[in-house]
Amino acid sequence: MSTAETDTQIINPEMPDVPPQAPSKINLKDYQKPSFAVETVDLDIKLYEDHAQVASTLQMVRQSAGDLVLFGEDLALLAITMNGESLPSERYQHRAGKLTIANAPDDVTLEIQVRICPQTNTALEGLYMAGSGDDTMFVTQCEPEGFRKITFYPDRPDVLAVFTTRLEADKRYPTLLANGNLVEAGDVSGTPDRHYAIWHDPTNKPSYLFACVIADLDVLTDSYTTSEGREVTLELYAKSTDIDKCDVGMQALKDAMRWDEVNYGRAYDLDRYMIVAVSQFNMGAMENKGLNIFNTACVLSSPETTTDARSFSVKSIIAHEYFHNWTGNRITCRDWFQLCLKEGLTVYRDQSFSADQQSSAVQRIDDVATLRAHQFAEDAGPLAHPVRPESFVEINNFYTTTVYEKGAEIVRMIANTLGPVNFRKGTDEYFRRYDGQAVTVEDFLSALSITDSKIEDFIDWYRQPGTPVVTGHQDYDSDTQTLTITLSQKTRHVAGFDAPKPLPIPVATALFDRNTGNIVAERMLLLDQETQAFVFENVTSEPVVSLLRDFSAPVQLNYAYQDADLAFLLEHETNGFNRWQVTQMLVNRILLQNKGEKSSPDIYLHALAQTLPVLAAEDAMLAARLLDIPSAQELASAIPQDYDPEAIKAQREGLYQQLALALKDEWAKLYKQLPIQAYQDSADARGRRALRNVVLDMAVTANVDGAAEWAQQQYDNASCMTERFGALKVMVNHQLAKADDYLADFYERFQDNDLVIDLWFSVQASADTVTPEAITALLTHKDFDWNTPNRVRSVVGAFASQPTVLWTADGLDIYTGVIKKLDTANPVLASRLLQVLARWNTLAEPRRQMAHEQLLELQKQVSSKHVLESLESVLGSAGE
Repeated sequence: MSTAETDTQIINPEMPDVPPQAPSKINLKDYQKPSFAVETVDLDIKLYEDHAQVASTLQMVRQSAGDLVLFGEDLALLAITMNGESLPSERYQHRAGKLTIANAPDDVTLEIQVRICPQTNTALEGLYMAGSGDDTMFVTQCEPEGFRKITFYPDRPDVLAVFTTRLEADKRYPTLLANGNLVEAGDVSGTPDRHYAIWHDPTNKPSYLFACVIADLDVLTDSYTTSEGREVTLELYAKSTDIDKCDVGMQALKDAMRWDEVNYGRAYDLDRYMIVAVSQFNMGAMENKGLNIFNTACVLSSPETTTDARSFSVKSIIAHEYFHNWTGNRITCRDWFQLCLKEGLTVYRDQSFSADQQSSAVQRIDDVATLRAHQFAEDAGPLAHPVRPESFVEINNFYTTTVYEKGAEIVRMIANTLGPVNFRKGTDEYFRRYDGQAVTVEDFLSALSITDSKIEDFIDWYRQPGTPVVTGHQDYDSDTQTLTITLSQKTRHVAGFDAPKPLPIPVATALFDRNTGNIVAERMLLLDQETQAFVFENVTSEPVVSLLRDFSAPVQLNYAYQDADLAFLLEHETNGFNRWQVTQMLVNRILLQNKGEKSSPDIYLHALAQTLPVLAAEDAMLAARLLDIPSAQELASAIPQDYDPEAIKAQREGLYQQLALALKDEWAKLYKQLPIQAYQDSADARGRRALRNVVLDMAVTANVDGAAEWAQQQYDNASCMTERFGALKVMVNHQLAKADDYLADFYERFQDNDLVIDLWFSVQASADTVTPEAITALLTHKDFDWNTPNRVRSVVGAFASQPTVLWTADGLDIYTGVIKKLDTANPVLASRLLQVLARWNTLAEPRRQMAHEQLLELQKQVSSKHVLESLESVLGSAGE
């Protein structure tokens, strides 16, 4: 490519004219609407060999008193004119990432030219280069504040405008994409090796939804006719070697479009919907209006290269980003404190979609398992924050499980409280009132409350950090045939926030007859006081009570159950999720101290032995999940102090061994009942494969005759990646004789497929026998790439799942070394990895002191506001 020829003088250097100030805290209470609205934006992005030149024309109109303020980072300002006149430097101020024009007229046409360097942008925000060589492409990531790295702009979500984008590049990049509809394309006059495309998006959108792609990609094309009769062209772009892995994503997109029409009455509003697969991407995917950009791991899928879990995740994420078209794009956030407004609602919607694609019980298990393992841990530690934060230094640090998953649980509670008919009335009202606007959580609750004013009481769930603990007991009066259930709630006080208040907590409840196992009563209880009593009448004998069915609220439940009650529910519950939940309660009782006493595993093991063989034939996927044992991270979150990783690991492994041995005679029977079959992508087939892998691991653990050979045979004869990778994990985790040979074979088979090699890295980094030396070897492997977040997470994220190694001097030295390395190159990724260390203060000594010293040392060696803010929160836990 040629370099741009220009005689335009740089009137402001690439660095601000004064040193940037230390990042300051932004507070929700300080929100003010912008002084100027933007009506239209015309962008002209010209890409050259070593830089890009961006020209923007903004039509702006005053809407309140104040200066005209634009944001910009890492920009070289080439020229700026206002209403046709060039602005001298004394007419504006450029410092600390802001360009301020005082005394601007009420109507402004602002023209700005800047130079940027996407080729060296390793932060993967704004416009950046992904890949290398023939696979080089240029893509954008603008949420939350990446657009300010493309040009100067009032880069905030409450500034909505109509965008027209012209892209120009060398013809080695034939794919030129931007939001909206293509209106013109052709060769650049006088420059035969360059071409351009012009895109127009007729819908108002905030700058965080802007997107463009400059690349050489193949495309899978399909179409969809909406319920309103619009013919929509569907395009999924990927590298030529990956285009055969796009069919699952395309079908998921069509399924999501139909599902949203049926369940929410929402039809798509443009003539084209595009998805682009990118290998180097910090997030899973981004819902840019009409032009979604996806991490390859979240869109590419084929039976030979993708596990069932990842393939199903592809469908869910495709749906999530599509659903954002209405819950996030058509109606967006007034400010970034309202992030949960779009994400919580959309996560709830994609979870509901996914529940319709497989066993709804298993989907709920997956949702809650993620919540308990990650969000409950977040709530229990120094990173606890409300679903709607009250302040931040770096908004990227609040893309958390609290905002997303707990935010979804709040929406679910509201839906459960209203019921399906009234919830649909509320969402219809939300779309009617606020289409095309940037709104708040209060606006959302106001719309949903049209049939029940008490819905507005759920605002406290958004304001208050911490996970409520619901305790309770029951009293049965045989004379009056009444059952009284007394429930109480308590939430820990998080430093820096008001004392917690009682929250509205829906508790789905069923009463089971002890003799027949049948349900005799069902009711949704609403616990909205500190303590309440709920009375059931005409109960002829004392029942077994099932609470929090389908996990009707994101709380910890501490009910006065006997172990025998839980075992009874395991056998008789009609709610699949609750069958799993009671097994988790039993396991936690066995593994965690409860006032110095532990439950015996005998009742748990006997109940599983009675239940598993029958359930395996009815719902294999649910049967596989009943064998879950909480992760070390989830167990650690329940230990407030003196956490000993080795002790927890020994307890988990001991119980797993007991379970494997208790059902030893079943494993061979079950494994034979689950033969390898021709691949099918159905809920039943996925369930059978999932159970097969669990049974294989159990059989090897119990030393069943021939089980080691089963693993080798399953690998050799696998019909899909789920079977092959499941067998490989068993061989690696159990250090079977030929594990290294099979690791080498796996690498040889798939060395040209980056996503599969991520699996190869992760199975070694997460192995039960991993060592610091092994992690170091993986980080220095020739295929390890620091610039690809998927590859970094495949090693470092997997390593974090082994706390017995992570919480050692060598382990922490490796982990903090990764954060230091990424601090300047990719601070978003660095900060998210750092947050894994938030529970350091619960460790038993001497680990606690060692971890504290390493974190203090890390604080001296990092500089990004992303990492420094996370470190301040993590280290703040020392005083709790």
